[in-house]
Amino acid sequence: MRASSQKAGFTVIEVLIAVAVMSLMLVSILKVLSAVRITRDRIHNTQETQLAGPIIMDQIHDDLMGLHILGRPRTEHLRIIDRVQYGLDADRIDFVSASRSREPVWVDGEIRRAQVCEIGYVTRPNPDDDEFLELYRREDYGVDEEPFSGGSYTFLSNRVKSFSIEVFESDELDQPAILEWGATPSPDPEHQGLPASIVISMTLENTPRLLQEQLEFSSNQLMTVTYKRTIRFPEALRAEDPELAFLAVPEADNGSGAPGSGNEAGQNDLEVGGSAAGGRGGGGGGGAGGTGRGGNSRTGGGSTLSVDGGTTRPSGKD
Repeated sequence: MRASSQKAGFTVIEVLIAVAVMSLMLVSILKVLSAVRITRDRIHNTQETQLAGPIIMDQIHDDLMGLHILGRPRTEHLRIIDRVQYGLDADRIDFVSASRSREPVWVDGEIRRAQVCEIGYVTRPNPDDDEFLELYRREDYGVDEEPFSGGSYTFLSNRVKSFSIEVFESDELDQPAILEWGATPSPDPEHQGLPASIVISMTLENTPRLLQEQLEFSSNQLMTVTYKRTIRFPEALRAEDPELAFLAVPEADNGSGAPGSGNEAGQNDLEVGGSAAGGRGGGGGGGAGGTGRGGNSRTGGGSTLSVDGGTTRPSGKD
């Protein structure tokens, strides 16, 4: 007899059931992976916005803390312009700051950074999306005749929904906010110099990490964050003619500086770098109490402090 061999196999129904089960498993895995990816990107976007906002506000605060006004007219202390672009608040602020410049400049064959420079923060419409603004930081090396224009612009953010600045003249409560400060060619005398405080508000919105994620985001999932920073200016800097004493190098004295003569009326100048009478290498010292070190000369009379290259103020004892 010939042995008959039969091969066992799956029926069509069994194959269809196995394919259906595998399909359900793959769909479930894909859904889990998609949810994990969207959650990861949403956390990334939230962290990015939460980090970008404080960094920008800290940079504005640091620049304003180095505000440079000594020897400058009140019309060039601070300028704030109220603007609206595409229905969004798009204010602008410009000033001169003593903070070290962040943008290096090639000068005389070497890279330099200015110790005093022009700084501003300005917005413009986002060319890719008219629902947002772009925020830039303006910086100009040194200070020229137009401190509120020119320079290079550094990109900060392109998802700005609002950038507004409110100005307050005094520290009183419930006072109305001023929208512009020193903005016109002939500003109001009351609205020039430095105010009591300013409040800067900036609103940022999260952005999808990938273009395909825009299909996954609905309007209620887009997160908007508003940051506010209040900056107060010292009252001494707000005066029309602030009296800030600081040491300055005086002009050279071409007088004879005879030994033992000292200064007139028994008064001596406290100056930096020395002078003809009492300075290092000067004309024989400033009388009995004269010294040749640091340009200081002490006698029985009072002394004066050289302020801003010539203005003197009594500072010694009689």
